[in-house]
Amino acid sequence: MNRTRVVVIGAGIIGAACARELAVAGFDVLVLDRAGAAAATTSHGEGNILVSDKGPGPELELAQLSRQLWPEVLAAVRENSAGVEWDPKGGIVVATTAEGAEGLRRFADTQRAAGVRAEAMDSDALTAAEPFLTERRTAAVYYPDDAQVQPAGAATALLADALRAGARLRTGHEVRGAVVRGGRLTAVRTADGPVAADVFVNAAGPWSGEVARRLGVPLDIRPRRGEVLVTTPLPPTVFHKVYDADYVGAVGSGAGDLQTSAVVESTRAGSVLLGSSRRRVGFDDRLRPEVLSAIAAKALRLFPSLAGVHVMRAYGGFRPYVPDHLPVIGADPRLPGLWHATGHEGAGIGLSVGTARLVREMLTGSQAAIDASPFRVDRPAVLGTDAPDVSEEES
Repeated sequence: MNRTRVVVIGAGIIGAACARELAVAGFDVLVLDRAGAAAATTSHGEGNILVSDKGPGPELELAQLSRQLWPEVLAAVRENSAGVEWDPKGGIVVATTAEGAEGLRRFADTQRAAGVRAEAMDSDALTAAEPFLTERRTAAVYYPDDAQVQPAGAATALLADALRAGARLRTGHEVRGAVVRGGRLTAVRTADGPVAADVFVNAAGPWSGEVARRLGVPLDIRPRRGEVLVTTPLPPTVFHKVYDADYVGAVGSGAGDLQTSAVVESTRAGSVLLGSSRRRVGFDDRLRPEVLSAIAAKALRLFPSLAGVHVMRAYGGFRPYVPDHLPVIGADPRLPGLWHATGHEGAGIGLSVGTARLVREMLTGSQAAIDASPFRVDRPAVLGTDAPDVSEEES
């Protein structure tokens, strides 16, 4: 019996999760990446697995599904998971103004109604949980289901399990165009020749829009840049993922100019990660001192004790931004054979395993864990108008 051949374009965490899910389900999977596994967006993130920053709606449902799946997936890949650093530390959202406190409480109320565990903290409980946090706080909510992984380690573990299940990986293979027969995508063109399959999954993150354009269908996914500061290793200082109540607004903003908020968390090595920023600058990868300064200033408002701590490095990366802030998951009705799993912006690490599960369920026609229709490709926020003509060619 011939197995369905699937080419996954992109070896970041979304592509790795899709490859694993499909390979385990019995598909014949090949992963293509223009560079190396987990070499781009995935390796430039913090590893957030969050429900705390999402209001009721389809993205929260996907986050809840993913949070349920993460421990199961990691248990299944345990032989390859040494570098994952799974840490279900929980998150604390802190307001420092009266207005921020009111907004945080309202937001938490809506989340509870959607099944999120969100526990109000009084000042004593907050001090016990985070003794170095600023005393200038007006409200706090604890989210026990927030977690963290080492993102490159998690992607590598997922990809290794996909390979164990029979998937193959080809790095240094950039998709340059499409081969279409009978109106269906039958192969993608690379410098080493066409690569044929029955199904192609575009999981190229911030480059998904360009990949889609090369394949003949416009997709409005753009890069949005974020930066992180990394301190030298410290004694235990931050015990949860802690961020200010402005973070949710920055995540949901569509503004192209700089958006910053305080996001502070430790790693197992003792370093503290300071974020976060969001700005649309195309693929300009230059670190900007004014951006790093703004990140540091907001972090110090939450943790004044970090003043004088040495920053040993800073890094930035691009996230796949969609104007309506929802991922793009599913078949592209304009080009049969093409699927997309992209557009998660900064939530891709956390949403990866849930996204992969939806892709597998839709490809096999099985009962979906959640309603995937809000993520459909043919919605106004996603469709562009600048696709080149794609001629029918024989491979």
